[in-house]
Amino acid sequence: MEKEIVFIAHITCPGCGSVQTETMPENQCIYFWQCPVCKARWMPKKGDCCVYCSYADVPCPSVQRGVKCDNH
Repeated sequence: MEKEIVFIAHITCPGCGSVQTETMPENQCIYFWQCPVCKARWMPKKGDCCVYCSYADVPCPSVQRGVKCDNH
């Protein structure tokens, strides 16, 4: 039985703390994310493949599948 992949993430801005609900892309990691509230632009933490893995409540779909995303 295959694990269900979660595509809806709650990403928290590390600058202002606002939380945004977003749909993660299925086959792409997002390396940059701009907070719609404070306008700060964020990159993943060292060792993470994307901003969702660093700042969201669930990792990106690739990591959920057990695949290391390498878009940078």
